[in-house]
Amino acid sequence: MAAAVGAAAAPPPPPQLGPAAATGLVLDGLGRRGARRGVANIVAQLRHAQLSGRGPTRGAQIAETLLKERDKQAKWNGIPLLLKKLYENSHPNSDFSQCQSILKEISPLLSMEAMAFVTEERKVTQESTFPNTYTFDLFGGVDLLVEILMRPTLTTQKKKQKISDDLIKDCLSILYNTCICTEGVTKRLAERNDFVLFLFTLMTNKKTFLQTATLIEDILGVKKEMIQLEDIPNLSNLVSSFDQQQLANFCRILAVTISELDTGSDDKHTLLAKNAQQKKNLGPSRAEMNQATLLDIPGFIERLCKLATRKVSESTGNSSFLQELEEWYTWLDNALVLDALMRVADEETEQSSTESSDESGFANTSTRNQLPQSMKIMHEIMYKLEVLYVLCVLLMGRQRNQVHKMIAEFKLIPGLNNLFDKLIWRKHSASALVLHGHNQNCDCSPDITLKIQFLRLLQSFSDHHENKYLLLNSQELNELSAISLKANIPEVDAVVNTDRSLVCDGKRGLLTRLLQVMKKEPAESSFRFWQARAVESFLRGATSYADQMFLLKRGLLEHILYCIVDSECKSRDVLQSYFDLLGELMKFNIDAFKRFNKYINTDEKVKPKPQFQMKISALYTEQSLISPFFFPFKFQIFLHQINSSLVDSNMLVRCITLSLDRFESQSDIKVAEVLSECRLLSYMSQITIRMSFLFRLINIIHVQTLTQENVSCLNTSLVILMLARRKDKLPFYLHKLQEMEYMEKYPGFILNNFHSLLRFWQQHYLNKDKDSTCLENSSCISFSYWKETVSILLSPDQTSPCAIVSYIDKAYMDIDRDFTEE
Repeated sequence: MAAAVGAAAAPPPPPQLGPAAATGLVLDGLGRRGARRGVANIVAQLRHAQLSGRGPTRGAQIAETLLKERDKQAKWNGIPLLLKKLYENSHPNSDFSQCQSILKEISPLLSMEAMAFVTEERKVTQESTFPNTYTFDLFGGVDLLVEILMRPTLTTQKKKQKISDDLIKDCLSILYNTCICTEGVTKRLAERNDFVLFLFTLMTNKKTFLQTATLIEDILGVKKEMIQLEDIPNLSNLVSSFDQQQLANFCRILAVTISELDTGSDDKHTLLAKNAQQKKNLGPSRAEMNQATLLDIPGFIERLCKLATRKVSESTGNSSFLQELEEWYTWLDNALVLDALMRVADEETEQSSTESSDESGFANTSTRNQLPQSMKIMHEIMYKLEVLYVLCVLLMGRQRNQVHKMIAEFKLIPGLNNLFDKLIWRKHSASALVLHGHNQNCDCSPDITLKIQFLRLLQSFSDHHENKYLLLNSQELNELSAISLKANIPEVDAVVNTDRSLVCDGKRGLLTRLLQVMKKEPAESSFRFWQARAVESFLRGATSYADQMFLLKRGLLEHILYCIVDSECKSRDVLQSYFDLLGELMKFNIDAFKRFNKYINTDEKVKPKPQFQMKISALYTEQSLISPFFFPFKFQIFLHQINSSLVDSNMLVRCITLSLDRFESQSDIKVAEVLSECRLLSYMSQITIRMSFLFRLINIIHVQTLTQENVSCLNTSLVILMLARRKDKLPFYLHKLQEMEYMEKYPGFILNNFHSLLRFWQQHYLNKDKDSTCLENSSCISFSYWKETVSILLSPDQTSPCAIVSYIDKAYMDIDRDFTEE
């Protein structure tokens, strides 16, 4: 949860104080009005002093008689007096046992408010005030507890003062409760780097680990500048000392230190802004340095893989039931969890007792000494969530190949495959548990979040990496070899070189299991997007006919078309993911286009709804295209889905364009037959259709709005023009664009915009750190041809028939404006 939520009302600005008032010893007369003014003066003095450094900065500096007199009227509940007493008993040579008894009086006052904050009052936090935590902070309680905790590290005495574990736990709990309820406390603690690093040293103590970890996580969540893990004292020894539970909790902290900070501004997510930021930050970011630090810890990745793949039965311990519940409550940071777990345990005890009177005694004992199975599963799910997230981030970092090698060696993928049915893709429970950092209105249950995190991991693991074949088992690898042999094409090197001892075992590999659940997923499921992304990543890279046929044989194409055409999918994200997956599945594959044509050519008894016909008709009239109503109804829907959001479907348009170009150059009879019959290929072969796509692709993007999501539209438009250049038709296409500009009454607008986009393309893709292999793999066009085509289009020679400037009238020429001024 975000600890620094504004719960307490901001104090009024401090009044101008005279010398007498600044001492804090002047009474304001008798009566309620005077008492109120006295309370206001004390509060104002403290705040003024804390901001200016002049005057009393904590309650211990104010006279005890004054605090007593004002306490009841101000409803301070004795907190200032207790803090004054705590200060007097926390000097270097004092007995800390007295401090603990004082904190025992303060703690319940603050914990009740914190519990209210995370339960029934969560929805109205902005309207709530929590006077006890506010008062505790106002009178210097937070700073005093920090001093007490850090005192042993600051003293110069040879004999260090020892603080008991119970006192440390009380201090941490009170600090955390104050952070929850009082605005600004967490940020203030985050600014103290010495205290943040000191907290990590407390994690070596198992008795204080959970309280420390929870406080650290919330502090790091609001810290402006990311900490450097290498600054943590003895980090390697610290991590090595963690047991499995502690390591899983520590991953929650690591998640904050290895993920790039979100700037929170849409402008920062544009490629233009990202490129500018990269120029400023030439070296690796702190997140990247922290990732490297983790990888240097001996055995770290191996332990994460073991934790991610261990079975539920292996996670049972001998700790008592109530102790487990207490740890759950602290770890999940939700006050409702304790009651929920207790209720489930009691129900299981009652059920076991009624089933067999002979075993009732055993049932009672075992339930009270060990968590019920359902709780063990949820416990394990929560652990795996954090671990999978850290592994996923590391897989996307600079040391990706190193991480890949290690997680393959430690058999992460086979281990996850063995957990797939019973843990990862089990039917999720209607759990009321709320994940840390989420509010109670959020539907991200642990079950759902684990599935999404698992799919993100598969996507990161497979994306453009030869290790993706570890997602299969030995029989499935043999199937890939057989497909290549039958098609008389060479096997992919990565398949041949895959270490069979590291692949999945059992009847099905992880990819096949994913396909099975994917096809059963309900139409409205939020998992569809992530499932499609994970499978698509397996196909990314150099196009493999065997990979495509492996998935086609399992009915993937028909499932995708069903989702796009028949299920009436309305989610733009899901549609985009399915369009991208369909493009990778069909690219250059004549068998896929044949299967596509068979699906959309099936007889339809249902006539299109009038409103749908109107949408189709309006779309095509607007774009001056031939009406497609001579097509089958399913194909009409398919075209409507493509044309209604070209940003989402442009990768599929690119795939069809590239495939058509290749098929037209082949002399195979089978290819010729499909070319003549396939409605999709016939549709794309029309010059008016290709020009319409090109015109719209250029029109919907601008340099200032380019992001990682829509830059593909620019590359798709380039693919269309590169293929035209191969056939010496580039001038024809540019001339058509000029004609369409005038028809739309936008002379020069499209071509000027395209000129700017291509100038940015050069800056972006010709960067020495930019990996251009993705463009080559996705198009099977060498990057040198990409560069040449862009250079030709950007030629300043106005007599060149292939230069954009040749088709812009001088009156509308606007090609040299700086990007930042547009």
